[in-house]
Amino acid sequence: MVKQERAVRTRASVMSAAAAAFQREGYDRSSLARISKASGMSVGAVTFHFSSKEELANAVDRKGRSVTLTTVEQACAEPGTALRRLIGLTLHLARLMEEDPWVSAAIRLARERPQVPAWSAVWLPTVNELLDLASENGELRAGTPVGDVATLVEHLTAGAEVHVMYHRTDDDHESAVERMARLWCLILRGFSVDPSGVEPVTD
Repeated sequence: MVKQERAVRTRASVMSAAAAAFQREGYDRSSLARISKASGMSVGAVTFHFSSKEELANAVDRKGRSVTLTTVEQACAEPGTALRRLIGLTLHLARLMEEDPWVSAAIRLARERPQVPAWSAVWLPTVNELLDLASENGELRAGTPVGDVATLVEHLTAGAEVHVMYHRTDDDHESAVERMARLWCLILRGFSVDPSGVEPVTD
């Protein structure tokens, strides 16, 4: 039992050190040697639990996605309309990007490893479900393309990711959650006096 508990602690320490390394340095620049040093374990101890950097990255990625999925489920269970829950979900996602090392690592790992599904694959289906429900319930303005709103959510989330990436170490920067909430207020209100006069031309 003692050995088993020690093995669990060792595995957790290695994964935590790996998440920090992948988040900070990315997949290619992180090595098992550097991760083992950061975790206070020997390379042998690391490879006992994870035979390769790829296996370790996969474990970190699964953890980050699991944390994300739990948050998605909690956001969907909150009271309010479908649209309110959708907006709340985006704020929760922004908070995860900024505060949860597992999620931050999973996002970067997905971005840097083309064979891995995008992080948005965890939450985008729920976004689409909530938008469909909002449309059915008459929460969206008539004629609003649900697919375009889903694309808007993806862009907002990608923008939050970039914001976190470049402002993570700033002490007085606006948080990703605050920024997301402010943008939603702007979007929901609208800001053009005459929208017909400023519609983009794509020809």
